[in-house]
Amino acid sequence: MPGTDHHTSGTAADHADSGYCAAPGGPAEGPPYADCVQCRKPTEYPADRPGIVLCPVCEWQEAQRSACSG
Repeated sequence: MPGTDHHTSGTAADHADSGYCAAPGGPAEGPPYADCVQCRKPTEYPADRPGIVLCPVCEWQEAQRSACSG
């Protein structure tokens, strides 16, 4: 539609502008990466990130399990 503003880049700045805030401790800029607590593979999060850290595969599987457990 003409005159509407569509955000397509998906950057954190775009989300901040749209009322969403970025998750604390987002993806790391570079190594060292934290190991996944389930499979021990490297994640996209920094090694000093607090809390449970999952790799993208385990994160997706956990989301599937919790979505179907309702």
